[in-house]
Amino acid sequence: MSEQLKLVVGLGNPGADYVDTRHNAGFWFVDELAARHGGQFVGERKFHGDIARIHVAGHDLRLLKPMTFMNRSGQSVRAVMDFFKLKPEEILVAHDELDLAPGVVRLKWNGGHGGHNGLRDLNQHLGREYRRLRLGIGHPGKASAVVGYVLKRASSEDEGLIREAIAAACDALPDMLAQGFEAGMNRLHSRA
Repeated sequence: MSEQLKLVVGLGNPGADYVDTRHNAGFWFVDELAARHGGQFVGERKFHGDIARIHVAGHDLRLLKPMTFMNRSGQSVRAVMDFFKLKPEEILVAHDELDLAPGVVRLKWNGGHGGHNGLRDLNQHLGREYRRLRLGIGHPGKASAVVGYVLKRASSEDEGLIREAIAAACDALPDMLAQGFEAGMNRLHSRA
């Protein structure tokens, strides 16, 4: 995959009730990137979200937090894509991942939605050909408990592990930009 990364999207839900919930791990990631690289999020009505611009490893990147709620994230991402004439393969989407333990982070190129409503909506708007940053939040054990689980705050131990994974992903981003997606993947996937 040779397309240069131009947009990093963090998935989450807007509003004070959701700030610290597991489902907002994608927001935590782009917030950390903005904090590290001097980005300031500004609400943009035409994008249905908050957008920031940062400079990393010689590359300009836009960061996006859709303010449409998770199950309508594609509307916001599509608006940004159309405005800046971006291709899906120039986008990295950071999201919470039930199938990975807290502290585990994985990069992935394309795929299905795996039951994640944010990815389901993105796939309808973008197709499947975009990069994903999967931030492990663990699984409650049974499917019927998932909604309550993702919309609650993690234990302090689990939150610490999730934030460590986010820091590792932020550390790997310059490698990904300078040396390619696989270099970032190798760095992230080889961490202890």
